[in-house]
Amino acid sequence: MATSAHHLCGPDCPDSVTITQNDAPSFGAGQAWAIRKYTLSGGLSQGVEVVEANNGSMTAYIIPTRGMGLWKIEQGDTRIGWDAPAERPVHPMFVNCSSRNKLGWLDGFNELLCRCGLSFNGPPGEDGDALNPLEADITLHGRIANKPAEWVDAELTEAGIIIRGLTLEHSLFGVNLALETEYLLPWGEATVEVNDSVTNRASGPAEMQLLYHINVGTPLVEAGGTWNAPLQNVYSRDPRASEQFDEYPQIYGPTAGYAEQVYFCDLAADDAGRSLAMLQNKAGEAGFAVEFDLQTLPCLSVWKNTQALSDGYCVGLEPGTNFPNHKSVERQNNRVVTIPAGDTWKTSLELKLLATSADVQGVAGQIQRLQGEHSPGLHDSQKGLTEGL
Repeated sequence: MATSAHHLCGPDCPDSVTITQNDAPSFGAGQAWAIRKYTLSGGLSQGVEVVEANNGSMTAYIIPTRGMGLWKIEQGDTRIGWDAPAERPVHPMFVNCSSRNKLGWLDGFNELLCRCGLSFNGPPGEDGDALNPLEADITLHGRIANKPAEWVDAELTEAGIIIRGLTLEHSLFGVNLALETEYLLPWGEATVEVNDSVTNRASGPAEMQLLYHINVGTPLVEAGGTWNAPLQNVYSRDPRASEQFDEYPQIYGPTAGYAEQVYFCDLAADDAGRSLAMLQNKAGEAGFAVEFDLQTLPCLSVWKNTQALSDGYCVGLEPGTNFPNHKSVERQNNRVVTIPAGDTWKTSLELKLLATSADVQGVAGQIQRLQGEHSPGLHDSQKGLTEGL
């Protein structure tokens, strides 16, 4: 298969790069595609590198400076993403994860897809059973989202545009984990395929947690919309989530002072071990789906954060190796991955824009086939999670 490779970020790379179908006319199947890399300036975004990849159907905005996160997706006038208080990507130099009672991670959070990990995710606190004492002081959702990529390459293939990057989380006497990320944008499709691998470069085993915080706001998320998945069990995370547990699939309009509600889900999978979850608008005319490997990402968390628009109105679909409880809880329930020295853990997921009612109905049909005749177990407490699924 013919390919064309281009170096976008790393040592000796220019501040801006533009590649279009005019530069490589044999790629793209007739699509008007483009790849652009540039650096933001001003305010908290100073120095943030962005890679725009347009496959002829949509544009994905990838942020190498923020752990290879995905800022947003745009197709025509439709934006899939959300309006966080941080309007633009925040450079990690302005994020102190230990500040504000170890919740400082929130200062830079505004991506459509943000990785939480690699050594830990979930709430802050002390982890008395950590393999390494240097990893016992846990901050919210880990470090990888605030680690700039070492390098980023673009590759043109017959299948589509591939953007690859390497991000490291390491310390002397601590962990030594390498995250290699691959985004594939098939030519002319409203889809982003994500392939990630985490390698333990240390001489001993390492614990690893990875949660994909995938967040969607307006215009797709709105009052009367819903989320859907092939549910085997649904658990309310805490008393707040229990307050409207009978309405767990419902999405509310922006509400000032609304406190987040979180649900933990146990899903059914197809014969290949894949599962999915979907958001749709009130009319069922548009939606967004996340398909993922349930064998490596067995835990789905749903974050209903329908507070005021100015405060960060959104809903999150979050596949992960674990639920975002404290790491000690997840370890007790065998939901912490251990990677032997030199080994690599891999996973994959796919983000899909659903632009028509037919698209929405197609994904709803997939979910129903996986659901079958099974009615989900509704657990208005977290007891089943702490005892193990």
